[in-house]
Amino acid sequence: MTDSAHPVAWLRHAGQRLGLLPSLGGSVAAWQLERPQGLLDLWRPWDGKTEDLYQTASFAMVPWSNRISGGGFTHEGQFHPMRPNRAGEPYPIHGDGWLQAWQLSQPANDTLVMALVSHGFDGNPYDYEAMQTFRLVDGGLDQQLRVRHLGATPLPYGLGVHPWFPRTAQTRITAPVQGLWLCGDDPLPLAHTTEFPAGWNLNEGAPANGPLIDNGYTGWGGRACIAWPELGLQVMAGMPDFERDGGAAQHFCLVYRPPQGPAFCFEPITQPIDAFHLPGRPGLRVLGHGEAFSLNIRWRIGTAAARA
Repeated sequence: MTDSAHPVAWLRHAGQRLGLLPSLGGSVAAWQLERPQGLLDLWRPWDGKTEDLYQTASFAMVPWSNRISGGGFTHEGQFHPMRPNRAGEPYPIHGDGWLQAWQLSQPANDTLVMALVSHGFDGNPYDYEAMQTFRLVDGGLDQQLRVRHLGATPLPYGLGVHPWFPRTAQTRITAPVQGLWLCGDDPLPLAHTTEFPAGWNLNEGAPANGPLIDNGYTGWGGRACIAWPELGLQVMAGMPDFERDGGAAQHFCLVYRPPQGPAFCFEPITQPIDAFHLPGRPGLRVLGHGEAFSLNIRWRIGTAAARA
């Protein structure tokens, strides 16, 4: 990666390399496996130049994930206006943590931490502190995103992570899910279904190539597998707090499968798209002053059998 206005902080441990970009939205530059034949990208790497967060390897979504419609949201009788925060997007998207610089620290040889304190960024109603912890372990990466509410008035929160995975011709995404939010062109959820369109059923394994998917899944079982059969490789996601956090009823994931390009997204999220305007506000956590919650993910590297 070339010299940039945003230096990469590298962590090397357990045959892996992890690069972080604290000044560029607290994002990830690369997660790579060290092999005798060279580095292998587990997340699509940042090019070392662009400041578009969508071109980084991953970024955190805090204090909400995905889109909020209606120009904001109402909580306990008070309307909180919010405005779009990305060119070409009609709605505020992915929170505001990704739009701010974070502070880096290294509490251990195998661990990097990025922290952010945010007070009403861009007119948003949220005052919070967030922390991202990345720990390289034998066979993978432990990732935590934590938020603590600093404001006097309770507010609903959501969290998520936005990793981009490289895709080959045979790449597949497998995860236990119960349902899916269908959407329009926005894409905002319009109707919930348990009938999956062809090529969308993660229970059976969905191809990483195909027509657009930009949809949230419900009843996620808290585990997933991204497999590259040609490489004999897979990355598995696991949620160590799955049962404590309510099981499948309180777990969601999102797949972004663009029709073109070298990468796609599988995103663990704590609430579906536009949960602020869905019945019951699924997945959102109302935090009072000083209250906190976390999203914990264990990414593990394994072998994948070649497909016939």
